Amino acid sequence: MKFSYYPGCTLKTKAKELDRYARLSAEALGFTLEELPEWQCCGGTYPMAKDEIATKLSSVRALASARDAGQDLVTLCSACHNVIKQVNSDMQNDENIALKANNYLQLEEEYHGETRVLHYLEVLRDVVGFDEIAKKVTNPLKGRKIGAYYGCLLLRPGKVMQMDNPENPAILEDFIRAIGATPVKYAMRNECCGGYVTLEDPEISRKKSGAVLHNAKDSGVEMLATACPLCLYNLNQNPDGYDIPVVYFTELLAEALGLKEGGN
Repeated sequence: MKFSYYPGCTLKTKAKELDRYARLSAEALGFTLEELPEWQCCGGTYPMAKDEIATKLSSVRALASARDAGQDLVTLCSACHNVIKQVNSDMQNDENIALKANNYLQLEEEYHGETRVLHYLEVLRDVVGFDEIAKKVTNPLKGRKIGAYYGCLLLRPGKVMQMDNPENPAILEDFIRAIGATPVKYAMRNECCGGYVTLEDPEISRKKSGAVLHNAKDSGVEMLATACPLCLYNLNQNPDGYDIPVVYFTELLAEALGLKEGGN
């Protein structure tokens, strides 16, 4: 089973290990991530202005490339996933944006949202199946009390992302359970950590991250698992006195599958 794969900038630079864990785990679970031959930065944030076309074009190129390969497009970073999926929705539902983007790009075949966009977690849940993953775990993470940290980009806007219930999600908790650990729910698991303002206003970012970590710690969480590289960085950079390790979900997956060097 093959998917077109959009890694994004962070997973090709500062977070190469997270990308590597994802590819190794995919092969062990029976699917392959084929990196798009030419891709550009998605922009990191979705431009909501109706007349903003230029910053959406790299996402359209990636979507069209997957369409031409006859494959679904898989993303691993929540920010990339959010941008690409919202742009795909625009190309499906907004005739003005689709017209301008296609006129600018001059693709051999116009793009109108034909590609299905999946987050890696959706592949694990809907294609492989968490029950099947549990069967392939060789190093179950028993005894670990892990809190899922969704952040603000993975699930919202709910009508476009359509990944899980944005107010009461379960996909990360079900993943944690599949790899043998114990999921711990806490109130702020889908609140913003302040990552997007960490350079502009580090104090606000620190307070928001601290609030998430404080709530998780008080709820009995011993480790946080996230699907957003920006959240991973921000929570680890702003612990605010709360000693909770924050890890990327692909690292936990690789460890449970016995693919991570030094895994316990």
